Amino acid sequence: MIDATLQNFEAEVIAASMTTPVLVDFWADWCGPCKSLGPVLEKLEVAYEGRFKLVKVNADAEQQLVAAFGVRSLPTCVLLMNGQPVDGFMGAVPEGQVRAFLDKHVPSADELMAEAETEEAEQLIEAGDTDAALAKLQEALAVNPANEDARFDYVKLLVMSGELDLASQALAPALTVQPVALRFEALSQWMACLRFVTTDPRGQWPIEQFDAAVAANKRDFEARFDKARVLIAMGEWPQAMDELLEIIMRDKAWGDQAPRKAYVALLELMTPPKPKADAAGAGKTASGIEIAGKALAQQDPQAELVSRYRRKLSMALN
Repeated sequence: MIDATLQNFEAEVIAASMTTPVLVDFWADWCGPCKSLGPVLEKLEVAYEGRFKLVKVNADAEQQLVAAFGVRSLPTCVLLMNGQPVDGFMGAVPEGQVRAFLDKHVPSADELMAEAETEEAEQLIEAGDTDAALAKLQEALAVNPANEDARFDYVKLLVMSGELDLASQALAPALTVQPVALRFEALSQWMACLRFVTTDPRGQWPIEQFDAAVAANKRDFEARFDKARVLIAMGEWPQAMDELLEIIMRDKAWGDQAPRKAYVALLELMTPPKPKADAAGAGKTASGIEIAGKALAQQDPQAELVSRYRRKLSMALN
């Protein structure tokens, strides 16, 4: 449990909430219900073993924070995650009700373990240790099958390793959830292209044969689309998007919009992962409290490439 003031609020609440949910308890010495709620919150912070952080704010001493959060009665509790208030409650509610509130937002012990496994796997991927990364991701999914980040990384790494059958099995649960998440649909599209080059005779065509077919008929969309699928399988994704864009510009509805769906899938697969949140990048919270030291992040070349192709698609569709 930490006592927060305006001076340390950024470090103890905003920055801390980027990695761990922070429950802010606004209280006062004269408030009877505060004295009954306080021990309950402190007990639960210990019971939850670091899965959330309790911060107390003396409402009499910190009027600026009280005003910033619009606190109208005491006790008031506000939960912050990623620098933003996400939920709260007022009054001296019983322990069971506080637990139910926390369980809506605070990750379980299993989820934290799976998240740690996923982060370790990402480090192993960066280090080039594919086998160890696959093992870690498999462990993370065994602990928490609902860990979508672990599933996405696991399937993607299996695809990159050429293990399409295992990748299909691991992806299958995500494809049963409706609507299918875009990133899992993107993986499915990628695998379909990889299977196309090994199971369809046209998937064996050299690029020059597709070019000759298109040169003879600019509206041979099947040749253009199959060429794009071969390029996707080869890893030549920008060139594949250029080919898909030619179809979209000429006939948006062709093939039940298969070119657009493939294009969007590539954009999703090419989009760099979001950087880990930190206080410097949080800007201003929903409560209006300014965070010092915000720096503008320069867009990396991959993000710029994705942005450019998003604009191209937007122009083609409008």
